[in-house]
Amino acid sequence: MPNINYQKELDRTLEKLESEGKVPTLFLHACCAPCSSYVLEYLASFFHITVFFYNPNISLKEEYEKRAAELHRLVKEMPVKYPVSVVDGAYGPERFFAMARGMENLPEGGVRCFACYRLRLEETARLAAAGKYDYFTTTLSISPLKNAAKLNEIGGGLAKEYGVPYLYSDFKKKNGYKRSIELSREYGLYRQDYCGCVFSRRER
Repeated sequence: MPNINYQKELDRTLEKLESEGKVPTLFLHACCAPCSSYVLEYLASFFHITVFFYNPNISLKEEYEKRAAELHRLVKEMPVKYPVSVVDGAYGPERFFAMARGMENLPEGGVRCFACYRLRLEETARLAAAGKYDYFTTTLSISPLKNAAKLNEIGGGLAKEYGVPYLYSDFKKKNGYKRSIELSREYGLYRQDYCGCVFSRRER
C-alpha cells in the first residue's frame, strides 16, 4: 500500500473548491456522534452534508438506536455554516454476520474489519451515486484504531465502481481525534468503549 498523506490530499481538494467558489454535496457515512463531531465541524464550511448512519455491525439493537439518537441530537445542536441533514440506513445485522462468516475468530483490526469497512462504504457509495452527490466519504478514519490507508483504498476503488468521487481523508490528523473528545465533552455525547460489533465487544 503506498504511503500517502491523505490529510494533504484533503487539503488540496478543499483549496481547489474554495478557489473555484464551489460548495458541493457530500454523502458522509458516520459511525457515531463523537466521531462525527470534529468531521462536521471541519467539513460543514466546505460542503452541503448529508450524514448517513449505516452500521449493521453494531450489537446490540439498543446500542445501535442509542448511537443513532446521539447523532441526530448532535446535528440538531451543532452550529454549522451550511445545513446538515441525517439519513438513517437500515439496521440489518444479518448483512454483517453474513459478511463475517468464517472470520469470527480473526483478531480485531485485520481482514474482518476491512470487509466491514467495505460493507458500509459500498452502501454509502451506492446511495451517493443514486442521489447524485458530488462526493462521499466516512468518519471512520478519525479513530486511531482504524486503518486510514485501507479505508481510502476501499473508498477510491468504490469511487471508480460507482462513479462518485471519494473524498480522501485521514480525520485523526490535525488533532482531529483530540478535538472529537473535546466536542463530545462539550455536547455531552455518549462515547462507547468498543467499535460496535460482537467481536470488538468480546475483545473489550
